[in-house]
Amino acid sequence: MEKNNLALIYFSLFMAMVLTVVPMPLDYMMWRPAWVPLLVIYWVVAAPHKVGIFTAWCVGLLLDDLEGGVLGQNALALSFVAFFAYVLHLRLRAFVIWQQMITIMVLVGVYQLVNMIVERAISQAAWEMSYWLPSLSAGLAWPAVVMLLGLSRHRGLVD
Repeated sequence: MEKNNLALIYFSLFMAMVLTVVPMPLDYMMWRPAWVPLLVIYWVVAAPHKVGIFTAWCVGLLLDDLEGGVLGQNALALSFVAFFAYVLHLRLRAFVIWQQMITIMVLVGVYQLVNMIVERAISQAAWEMSYWLPSLSAGLAWPAVVMLLGLSRHRGLVD
């Protein structure tokens, strides 16, 4: 049963990476939720004994390789997010859904802030307000993620 638990977690993180690189029209690209940090937050909150900072670091390195960016950029950002999600995981579970959505927006914003700092350190990346839209859309996608992945937890696939 343990292998099925981890298989579901890793499959969902893999699908988040796929959703991150699926081509979209340029008009909608800025609205794409930050799927990988969203799923990392979900699993850190739902199963903190299975997914933590090390998992977030490894997923971040894979995402760095997949996106072709600076090696360690997403790993660092996801590690920060996993740490904060772990610190807040008991509180986050007790929050009602709208409070969770706001917390998710802030946590994904931390992910994007770390990425922006790294990008600005190595190049002259533009500082635009549209850069923060994935945080907003990730917060809006949170109830759907909780509902879909919550079904797997209630069916006993992940303890």
